[in-house]
Amino acid sequence: MKIIVTHKEEMKFNANTGKENFEINAKVISPLEYFLAGMITCSATDMIALPKNQGFDVTDLEVSGEVVRAEEHPRKFTHIHLNYSFNCTADETTAARWVMASTETYCSTINTVRDTSKITYTIVYNGKTIRENEEMISGQGSNIDLGEIEACCS
Repeated sequence: MKIIVTHKEEMKFNANTGKENFEINAKVISPLEYFLAGMITCSATDMIALPKNQGFDVTDLEVSGEVVRAEEHPRKFTHIHLNYSFNCTADETTAARWVMASTETYCSTINTVRDTSKITYTIVYNGKTIRENEEMISGQGSNIDLGEIEACCS
């Protein structure tokens, strides 16, 4: 993977991923907000792809994240809490398994910060909270066998 960022003017930049160009206006959206949005989108794409690979469709998906940062520079993330809210016809255990598969195994951005950040999640499934403030199973990467699941970002 290679991305080239070039300065345009003031705090505006152009990012070229090799597939697409887009503007980054760091005055409006900070690089950390882009990073968090990318992390959430990585997991959100898993939450569409994992169920689809098992014959299910997720609807009304919303994933939000809140971050606590260290007080001193470089002000790394110290705690990340992700809220997953979605509907589907699968059972609750399967739904929770998709979130765990994304956070523990498939989402590269979450797994990039897992050694330096406490990561927790809440799952609201079909309008019911089925997991609340759960911690990721491991903090140092995962060798958990979640079976054959295909995701977007692996």
